Amino acid sequence: MRSTIVRTTTGAALLLALAGCAGAGGNARVDSAEASGDGTLRIGLIQDSIGEQAFLNDSQLAAAQLAIKEINAAGGHKGRPVDLVVGAGDGADAQARNLASAKVDAVIGPTDSSHAAAAIDVLSAARVPLVSPANSAAGLSRYKSGGYYFRTAAADVAQASVLVKLAKDGGAKSLAVVHQDSAYGKDVSAAVTGAAKNAGLETVSTTAFKPGDAGNAAAGAKAARPDAVVLIARDDAQGAIAELNNAGLSGKSIILSDGAFAQYGSGLGSKALDGARAVVPGLLPSADFQARLVSVNPALKDLSFAAETYDAVNLAVLAAAKADDDAGRSIAANLIAVSGGTAGGTAGGQPAAQASGPATKPCLSYTDCLAVLKTGAGINYDGESGPVAFDANGDITTANYMVFTYGADNRAVLSGREAAGRAAG
Repeated sequence: MRSTIVRTTTGAALLLALAGCAGAGGNARVDSAEASGDGTLRIGLIQDSIGEQAFLNDSQLAAAQLAIKEINAAGGHKGRPVDLVVGAGDGADAQARNLASAKVDAVIGPTDSSHAAAAIDVLSAARVPLVSPANSAAGLSRYKSGGYYFRTAAADVAQASVLVKLAKDGGAKSLAVVHQDSAYGKDVSAAVTGAAKNAGLETVSTTAFKPGDAGNAAAGAKAARPDAVVLIARDDAQGAIAELNNAGLSGKSIILSDGAFAQYGSGLGSKALDGARAVVPGLLPSADFQARLVSVNPALKDLSFAAETYDAVNLAVLAAAKADDDAGRSIAANLIAVSGGTAGGTAGGQPAAQASGPATKPCLSYTDCLAVLKTGAGINYDGESGPVAFDANGDITTANYMVFTYGADNRAVLSGREAAGRAAG
């Protein structure tokens, strides 16, 4: 059983889509909603991974099935079973339309950030909340969803404070940032520079590169004489590391972003990454959670985004339980509250209210949280992926990261864990 982290793409299509706006007005995250459900709670699932990333579908489907199975074993919603409806059709937007037609009340997905905008537009117009377990593009925090978009995955920029902390913990007082010339590279680079300033570190150089052409960026970093180098890349990170080595930057001076993490082995020169560190978002799944997932799908080989999917389903159903209603508007209006978050400040340009009800100590399962809800107390669901606590943008406010350290063979082993206080930067 493995948990492969595959970060989602943020291409030009997404950037163009972010200029649009969704069909629903107002701010569903904080607007009051009258009960309007039909009595049956339906959770939809968008699976948009194809080709080499198709394995991501299995882990998310198994997690959603497991959550629904356990919820129904605990009595379902208002004594009736909760239905899981898997999206049909090609593309996230087609699946979103089909799910809306099937009268689902909340949808989990999609995987790929570049597919999120189309799904948000369809579902927000239908007043159906969308909770992605995998989207990480920073720009989605600002997308005009009418308050119907949430995600249990951290935004890419959340890792910035962890990358800087690793540099500082290693004794660095200055750092150079080498980043891929892409939305991901630019967003995380800017966040790292800001985090470094807050931590008292000097950013002495920031250089960008195109995949396959990192030589000048590496030379620029070397010329700045940094104590540490943060490499932010998704494509051809191996080539960028090789160029850093050629420039005389190697080993423990290198810190890799999540997109650059890989088991490089003999693909790089001996000791190229000896002592280097990298971050990977999320937590290793517990043995118990793995066993429960395998009980649903004995052929399951990968756990990517399983915890985030499982938590997204539980949160949606708990929001319906808190509202005592299965309508999408009611679920959207209660997701922040059941996550233990607050909607202070503004969201989507609208004034935001505080989440209703004082949160108790975290409850760690649907059954435990439901028991607390029945007492009339507020809840704070912390699930398999860790604390959630949605903010005014529907982003999680605590992001967990695993830290890996490379050996002389350029292979990494888990060496620690860190948490970032703001998932959306």
